[in-house]
Amino acid sequence: MTTVDPVTKVETAPPPPMRLRELVFGAAVAAAVRAAARLGVADALTETPMSVEDLAAAVKTQPKTLRRLLRALSCQGVFTELPDGSFAHTEMSRLLREDDPHSLRYIALWCTEPWTWNVWPKLDEAVRSGRNVFEDVYEREFFDYLNEEAPESAYVFNRAMTTSSEQSARDVANLLELRGVSSVADIGGGQGQVLVSLLEKHPGMHGTLLDLPGVVQNADPRLRKGGSLAERVRIVPGDCREDIPVQADVYIIKNILEWDDDSTRRALSNVRKAARPGARVVVIENLVDDTPSMRFTTAMDLLLLLNVGGAKHTRQSMVDRLTDAGLVIDEFRPVNAYLHAFECTIPG
Repeated sequence: MTTVDPVTKVETAPPPPMRLRELVFGAAVAAAVRAAARLGVADALTETPMSVEDLAAAVKTQPKTLRRLLRALSCQGVFTELPDGSFAHTEMSRLLREDDPHSLRYIALWCTEPWTWNVWPKLDEAVRSGRNVFEDVYEREFFDYLNEEAPESAYVFNRAMTTSSEQSARDVANLLELRGVSSVADIGGGQGQVLVSLLEKHPGMHGTLLDLPGVVQNADPRLRKGGSLAERVRIVPGDCREDIPVQADVYIIKNILEWDDDSTRRALSNVRKAARPGARVVVIENLVDDTPSMRFTTAMDLLLLLNVGGAKHTRQSMVDRLTDAGLVIDEFRPVNAYLHAFECTIPG
């Protein structure tokens, strides 16, 4: 981490030997964030600084060991230790609260789930072979394992994806010009947060949500029977890599084209088959050459290699896959600091 020179007040990076030591202890930092999230430390800490004894009583831990955890996190800017030994929130620690509107609690848990600790040490094998190592470790495909053997991890995954979608859904709705559009389909749209934002912004529009059966059965209540948007929504359980039985004016494909190349190719081919000439296809992705989020997206890129043999894309690799699928790319632009949209058309 950077330090501030007490004389010049200028931030200085640690020397290379110290920085490398910090990097190789990165697992300790990730584990500390996970521990704080699972213990509910951020939720227990009020807006008034608390002593470690009071905080330990609130989260049912030992004060001495909780202080050690908080000291390690404070060095990273997650919580801060005050001169009297009490601890207070920082902007980052608030993001671990369950009730924060920008909460990253479930994303922090997802990126540190138990299976991750078993596959990260095999990254060299994945780099050497170019394929996932998850199936070597667990003897089954990643999502089969989650849904059949690790329901708690599957729950965390679904909450993390929902959180991510909720936080970007409004940005997507603000980006897209949909005047005159009568129907939109969210392909692999999870629980439908993007679709909700689009339908709420455009009262005359109808929508379709397609995702795996276990996902759409927990779709946003506003989309399900009795919900405020239900009369304008069709929910379709299915796998977009197998078939997309949906026709729409606009197809949204957000953060799902990250599997192996064959799966990505099949999904895009199915969109091409389903869509009428002139239909719009909006593909939204994090990019590994997207400067503001490179540290996060390049790390996720490696995790995708490990668990499903997939990859985050560069702008050019996404362009290549879209054009190979026969889509015409009309425009490329940012959604926010972390996402970019490729706006395409189905040719006539």
